[in-house]
Amino acid sequence: MYYRIIYRSCTLSGLKGWQRDLKLVNLASSSLLSKAPWRNCYTTSSAKNVEEKPKKTIAVRLVNGAPKCVQPYMSLMRMDKPIGSWLLFWPCSWSIASAAAPGTLPGLYMLGLFGVGSFVMRGAGCTINDIWDRDIDAKVERTKNRPLVNGDISIKQALAFLAGQLSIGLAILLQLNWPSVILGASSLGLVVAYPLMKRITYWPQVVLGFTFNWGALLGYSAVHGYVDLPVCLPLYLAGVCWTIIYDTIYAHQDRIDDLRLGLKSTAIKFESDSRIWLSGFAVTMISCLICSGAMNHQTFPYYVSLGMIAAHLANQIRTLDINNANDCLFKFISNSRIGLILFFGITLGTLLKESEENVEQRSKNVFVA
Repeated sequence: MYYRIIYRSCTLSGLKGWQRDLKLVNLASSSLLSKAPWRNCYTTSSAKNVEEKPKKTIAVRLVNGAPKCVQPYMSLMRMDKPIGSWLLFWPCSWSIASAAAPGTLPGLYMLGLFGVGSFVMRGAGCTINDIWDRDIDAKVERTKNRPLVNGDISIKQALAFLAGQLSIGLAILLQLNWPSVILGASSLGLVVAYPLMKRITYWPQVVLGFTFNWGALLGYSAVHGYVDLPVCLPLYLAGVCWTIIYDTIYAHQDRIDDLRLGLKSTAIKFESDSRIWLSGFAVTMISCLICSGAMNHQTFPYYVSLGMIAAHLANQIRTLDINNANDCLFKFISNSRIGLILFFGITLGTLLKESEENVEQRSKNVFVA
């Protein structure tokens, strides 16, 4: 019965390629598809419930309480879903904390500047994404009510709003030293190109990782005027692996719609082997973080935080239900804790590091004695 319904629906919808049809057939018996109404066999009802009935968080209440003329723009930049801003900010904070002098805290001004910048540029990225994907979003249950799809905002209005967002982002970037200005501006190409990747490759999450973790390079440069590659490059690669993990989990919410529309993602690429792939990226992430810490002469609080992160990732991957959109969303949001844990680990580890002057003075005293 399932096979007839799916086959007929796939044929009528004009899907090309028997492999895509076969994947949809294999999904017919999954819990994700079984919850969908049979009049539309692709609808992921659990994702719909999550999107249309969000919890009344502070961010949601803020958007709902704003003037009606402003709400579509706040929704366009996802102000009601701040998790994306946090995931963009954490790699910046890691880098800034890694650049702090031994025995000191990271600069609050720099953290604040990057915090505001993350909020603005994540919003700009969402605007760019929705401009590119407005035709696709209209065909996906979870995204069909976005402002550019339902007509609350026109393309001209979205472009004008984007210009304002990028202008604010540029103003923030210009507060940094010139090497950092150049480094920061060079990431704009990734921001613009990322939404197109799911039309081209099964690895758009890799491009998102390159984009979202640029702050792991930029934060250090903003403090010192250069990038310490032995410290920052492993930190950057760890962030890329982390992004692949959490965005693959997130992409599992839409994999049926993506298959129907011919889009690609690591969720579709990995399919039922997602736990194996994600475990590999988790091991690589922890390995890169160990390397970065060793190059930065980190102390035991840093490595304790890595143990906590490894345990969090292991539990997240072990209990992941890729056929449950609610579980995927919950696991995705929980990744902000990983960013916070690592930030505290780097900060506390740096506080316990001895300055070079103290080490040199102690060596002299031992030599004199």
